Amino acid sequence: MKSAIKVVKEQIEHFYLIRRLSLYEIKTQNKNNYLGMFWEILNPAIQVLIYWFVFGTLRKRAPVEMAGMEIPFFSWLLAAFFLWIFFYQSTIQGSKSIYSRLRMLSKMNFPMSVIPSYVIFSKFYIHLVLLGITIILFQFWGFHINIYYLQFIYFIFAALCLIFSISLITSTLSTIVRDVHMLLNSVLRMLLYLSGVLWPITLLQDFPIIMQLLKLNPLIYLIEGYRAAFFGTEWYFITHWQYTLYFWGLVAVLFLIGSYLHVRFRRHFIDYL
Repeated sequence: MKSAIKVVKEQIEHFYLIRRLSLYEIKTQNKNNYLGMFWEILNPAIQVLIYWFVFGTLRKRAPVEMAGMEIPFFSWLLAAFFLWIFFYQSTIQGSKSIYSRLRMLSKMNFPMSVIPSYVIFSKFYIHLVLLGITIILFQFWGFHINIYYLQFIYFIFAALCLIFSISLITSTLSTIVRDVHMLLNSVLRMLLYLSGVLWPITLLQDFPIIMQLLKLNPLIYLIEGYRAAFFGTEWYFITHWQYTLYFWGLVAVLFLIGSYLHVRFRRHFIDYL
């Protein structure tokens, strides 16, 4: 618990530094590209177009039913896809955030727990832009802004907490054993097909045990919450309050473990230079 409190204090006390370093991170990653930061938008847009071509033309999928509404499959997919991109990129970059900056750590004087935070925030800004683009597109497709959009504030905060908690664990373990990062990359690629991004998990209604096992994945909670907000179907975190309790219980456990590992081993990180 002391480790968790210490990490939280470091985030609060150095929040201004986190914001500045996150903006610097975006600029340095794209400084050698002619299109610069536009690639941060273009890359996920290309991926979305590929899925549109496959599922919208070659193998057109039937609309997905949500709360009695029939949602065109591509709209249903897009509502969650950019959240997946944010989760995937932030988790992968957060995992290698410390060991890829060990040389910088030997010259800088700020808490190491700040490093995963500013890396995640650099991806968070891109997510906000993509979220804004998605909202604009949905206005043209007939899914207008509604009161349920207020849920985005909650689910964005929940996503940040989950990603940071995971990154505390993986960034520590990846610094000690580099193979952890490679394993995480493989696991996340598999999760794309197990998180309800590309297909509705309601297809497993006849297999309730498998469906409940899949819901142990906290990303499904965030994805379904995003869709509930976009399509105005329900206050997801209230109507599924048991799932909400499970999600925050899991985040708390991951954060406690991550904080302990990070504080326990960070004084030795420089030994892996």
